[in-house]
Amino acid sequence: MAINQFSMLVLKLISSIDYDVEKNYKLDRVLNSLFHLPLLKPFEIWDKEIKVDNHKLAVKIFTPKELASDEIILFFHGGGWVSGNTRVYSYACATLAEQTKRQVYSLEYRLAPEFPFPNAMNDCYAVAKALALHTKSPLILMGDSAGGNLAAVVSILAEERKEFDVKKQILLYPLTYYNHTKTSPYKSVVENGTDFLITSKKISSYLCLYAPNENDRKSKYVSPLMADNLENQPKTLIITAEYDPLRDEGEAYAKKLESFGNEVELFQIKDALHGFFSLPLRFSNVKIAYEIINNFLNKQ
Repeated sequence: MAINQFSMLVLKLISSIDYDVEKNYKLDRVLNSLFHLPLLKPFEIWDKEIKVDNHKLAVKIFTPKELASDEIILFFHGGGWVSGNTRVYSYACATLAEQTKRQVYSLEYRLAPEFPFPNAMNDCYAVAKALALHTKSPLILMGDSAGGNLAAVVSILAEERKEFDVKKQILLYPLTYYNHTKTSPYKSVVENGTDFLITSKKISSYLCLYAPNENDRKSKYVSPLMADNLENQPKTLIITAEYDPLRDEGEAYAKKLESFGNEVELFQIKDALHGFFSLPLRFSNVKIAYEIINNFLNKQ
């Protein structure tokens, strides 16, 4: 069902709340947490730490009541590399574990601007490598928004360095390109850039905080669409949302992966907004997404 006039009015009102994310990123972290559901019912969660170089990274492990596979899903949360954490994503990750019947690891990677690029990328790669080598379980990389970006980048790095294998990657409305202004080649940036909760202006601010150097933003390690070679990437599922500024660049990344001979599945969820995956299961868009995800995971 299409977004009705009342819902559209509410969306425009919320989206019009304007503040300078670059100057008020700590406020953004607080507001970001308000848009994610708390985990109210008991769930088996283990809190672990993985040592990376001279620091430790927190990891939450979500184990469902029933395991259908020994595959591990390593989940990178969204929030523009600036906001978000494993706590506010606990509901989404617990639901992910229950619905896929797989163990889910949620990583607390370091956030910008305190830790700008390439810190988040390096943290995600190091933990993916540690899990792949020490658990010996097939590894699936997954993330939403900036987390989807990090999953794509880690997959690129894994192929380049050949230190471990990534079996599959699931990218939910990922950021894959560096330009989110009116000069972007992707029309969804303009069409959906002002009235649908996440704005193109906010996305640009996140990018500036994460990668202050403009040249870094144009590298494949921040903008995977800039990669010259995407051969031998893992089997990929990309899910986009109809009313999302990032819709077109996510779909462009799917097409580019496919052009290099990779197995890719692409689905656009109609009437969905950026961030919809964190909503309760009663929402039809979330149910559809899980049907797509499980079909993808259960294919041999």
